[in-house]
Amino acid sequence: MRAVRVVSQDADDPLSGLSVEDRPHPEPRTGWVPVRIVAAALNMHDLWTLRGVGHPAERVPMTLGCDGAGFAPDGSEVIVYPMLGDGATGDITLDPRRSMLSETVDGTFADVVMVPEQHLVPKPPGMSFAEAATLPVAFGTAYRMLFTRGKTAPGQVVLVQGAAGGVSSAAILLAKAVGATVYATSRSVAGRAFATSLGATALVPGGRLPEQADVVIETVGAATWGHSLRAVRNGGVIVVAGATTGSMPPADLSRVFFRQLRIVGSVGSTLDELHRTVRLIDSSAIRPPIAGSFPVERAREAFAALLAGNVPGKLILSFANDAAHPRLPSDNRIA
Repeated sequence: MRAVRVVSQDADDPLSGLSVEDRPHPEPRTGWVPVRIVAAALNMHDLWTLRGVGHPAERVPMTLGCDGAGFAPDGSEVIVYPMLGDGATGDITLDPRRSMLSETVDGTFADVVMVPEQHLVPKPPGMSFAEAATLPVAFGTAYRMLFTRGKTAPGQVVLVQGAAGGVSSAAILLAKAVGATVYATSRSVAGRAFATSLGATALVPGGRLPEQADVVIETVGAATWGHSLRAVRNGGVIVVAGATTGSMPPADLSRVFFRQLRIVGSVGSTLDELHRTVRLIDSSAIRPPIAGSFPVERAREAFAALLAGNVPGKLILSFANDAAHPRLPSDNRIA
C-alpha cells in the first residue's frame, strides 16, 4: 500500500525527511480495525514531526497523519478519531500518556490505517470524504475550546486570533453556527478576507473591537497575547490551545486578577466531543474550507504549500479508495 512517511527529521529542511513509499499492509491487532482511507488532511502537527518538534528521533520512521476519513470493514463511511490513551482518566485529553496517531503508531497518510474500533465516527452522508477528513483535529479542537472549556453561548462575543489557521477558522464557523458574534484577526489582507468569507468581522492584530469579547480563542501566543488580555471583558475567558509565535509573553498578572479573567488551556477533543462536533456541523450545513486536494503521490507538493504558509483552509491528500466502495474482512485481515 502507499504511505507518506517521515524517514528523517530536519528543523531547517523538514521536507528532506518526507517519503512516499510502498509499505506492507498493517498487521491485525486485537480491538483495532482497518480503515481504508479515502481522504486525509494535513496539519501543522505533521510538519512539526518532520522538523523533530515533540517527536523523538527513535520513533522515526513513521507514517504521518492524524486526520482521515474512509471506509470501515463493513463498508460504512467513517471519520477516524485520532487521540490514543488508556482511558484511566475518563477524559482522554487529560491522560498524561496520551498520544496522537502518527506519534506512537502509524497515522492516516496511507491506503489503510489500523485504529481502535471505538474510534470510528459515522460520516454524515451529505458530507464529502475531503470535508470529513478536516474535522477531527481542527474542528474537534475548536469545539472543545469554544464549548467545553470556553462555555460559549448563543449571543456572546467571540474573538478568534489568527483567523487563517485550521483551528481558528473552524472556531469562526462553529461560533457562528450557535449564534455568536465573531471577530477575527489576521496579519495579512488575504487572511482577513478569508475570515470575512467565513462570517467574522476581520481586524488587524491588535485592532480595537467595537465591543469586548466574552471568549477569546488563542492559538497564536506571544504575538497576540497582549491583545487577547485587553480585548476580553471583565470576568471573561481566554482559551489557549497553541503558541505558534512563542509561549512566554508577559503575563500581565495585574490585569488578570484585577479584571478577574479566566485563562484555561485546551488540548484536542474527546471522542464524545468529536461526535458532537460532527452533529453540529451536519445540522448547521457548515462546509469546512478546503484550500486544495492532492493525490497521495504529490504529497510533497501539499507539504510545500503548508510549509509556505498563508493557506486559506485545509490541504487534503486523496487516496482514491472510494471507487470500489470496499468491504474489508471482519477478522481484520487486509485483502
